[in-house]
Amino acid sequence: MIKNFVQELQWRGMVHDIMPGAEEHLMEGMQAAYVGIDPTADSLHIGHLVSVMMLRHFQLAGHKPFALVGGATGMIGDPSGKSAERNLLDEKTLRHNQEALKSQLGRFLDFESDAENAAVLVNNYDWMKDFSFLDFIRDVGKHITVNYMMAKDSVKKRLSSDAKEGMSFTEFTYQLVQGYDFLYLYQNHNCTLQMGGSDQWGNITTGTELIRRIGGGKGFALTCPLITKADGTKFGKTEGGNVWLDAERTSPYKFYQYWLNTSDEDAEKYIKIFTFLSKEDIEDLVIKHKEEPHLRTLQKRLAEEITTKVHSKADLENAIKASNILFGKSTSEDLKELDEKTFLDVFEGVPQSQISIDEVNDGLDMIGALAAKTGFLASNGEARRELKQNSISVNKQKVKEDFLITTSDLINNKFVLLQRGKKSYFVLVVS
Repeated sequence: MIKNFVQELQWRGMVHDIMPGAEEHLMEGMQAAYVGIDPTADSLHIGHLVSVMMLRHFQLAGHKPFALVGGATGMIGDPSGKSAERNLLDEKTLRHNQEALKSQLGRFLDFESDAENAAVLVNNYDWMKDFSFLDFIRDVGKHITVNYMMAKDSVKKRLSSDAKEGMSFTEFTYQLVQGYDFLYLYQNHNCTLQMGGSDQWGNITTGTELIRRIGGGKGFALTCPLITKADGTKFGKTEGGNVWLDAERTSPYKFYQYWLNTSDEDAEKYIKIFTFLSKEDIEDLVIKHKEEPHLRTLQKRLAEEITTKVHSKADLENAIKASNILFGKSTSEDLKELDEKTFLDVFEGVPQSQISIDEVNDGLDMIGALAAKTGFLASNGEARRELKQNSISVNKQKVKEDFLITTSDLINNKFVLLQRGKKSYFVLVVS
């Protein structure tokens, strides 16, 4: 049964532009649509997630999604983005990245079932690599005028007097190559819709024009708004760079924290875009959140839903446990369950000091651990005072002056967490 895909996107705030007739076309029966993904890394980041969510909603509505890895276009550089051109990838790297991306996409899209609308992964390098330059300009280039290409906003911006750099011929041809992808998928897979961010509208409509002029058919375009943050900073970026879907690049803890720390305004917008919760569930959550905003109901549910989808339920539980170490009640056992990467993420920016393993083997006394050997506290006298006031913890457990730190206290055979009061932390790195 076909559901109304466009209506679903509209209430979620995921439609920026849509070509007339697209909604009616999609209600006629199962259709195919694609989204292009840049394969210059072996992981998606959360900036890719909007178009992935669009593909998933498309599949849930009864249609067939195509994820196009832009092996050819990724080598060129899209003029609608940054001015710098991309590096040429060799085929081995391209194939590695493609497989990694498919694995991540598989958490959202059904590639493996026998369903008629199972998702398909394609790579435009496969049909572009043997397409000679002469054939391309003869068979494709002659159908689109330079005037038409120059009128696109993505090109106009780069050619304006305000632009720092001009545009190379390579980048100028990008919209033709992307347009040909749409034509190829239309002719070979009956793909009639291309989706992407609003900055892609010009490239997508070049594809619909090629379908009209060369294929004698009708293609459609649908774009979503570019995701922004209420405070004006860039969505999907932290001080450390992109927020990746790969756990090795961005740990599940940091991933979870990114969503947990969104503003109320952003959380209300993001929970519609980045989860599959129903309209009714989201409306209930918004009401609850507004009644008690300090509980951060929206942020917690958003972070839970998306961390589970991208990683796993177990990763979510570990991320919540790790978060509670800083902000809630936790035990030394909770600390010792953290892997090294998560431990370092949780205590990023906390002062550290190196201690020899020999000192821990012999039993490190608390005065040495707090002051004499580390400088966590200013003096031995201050260390004694704090210990007498019962304000010092080792690995979340209160200790007295007679406590000795030994190898049994090591977290990941490497770390000891010291704490004064509730918020002052210090990490001993044992080597």
